[in-house]
Amino acid sequence: MCLAVPGRVLEIAERDGTRMAVVDFGGVVKDVCLEYLPDLKVGEYAIVHVGFALQRLDEESARRTLQLFEELGLLQEEFGDPWEAAAASAAAAASEASAKREEGR
Repeated sequence: MCLAVPGRVLEIAERDGTRMAVVDFGGVVKDVCLEYLPDLKVGEYAIVHVGFALQRLDEESARRTLQLFEELGLLQEEFGDPWEAAAASAAAAASEASAKREEGR
């Protein structure tokens, strides 16, 4: 799943002719393109999807949404290491298979 996630702009710079920002998504920091929101400022919040800031958002809404995403595990799903998630899933499946084999003995 690919979510649109609210984030807070930490810094803004131009890179190769493109306005970019460093954005904090509740502890996860990523580079984001600001071409769709050219007047966004440091300290403001925006909804970000696939690396593009799409819409300005007020701080209260952003914080509530980030808290809900965190509670649901969606931030880890969205920003977590996919190799780590795959390894954890494989380990859980192996453990379950082992438990079933033990039950059958």
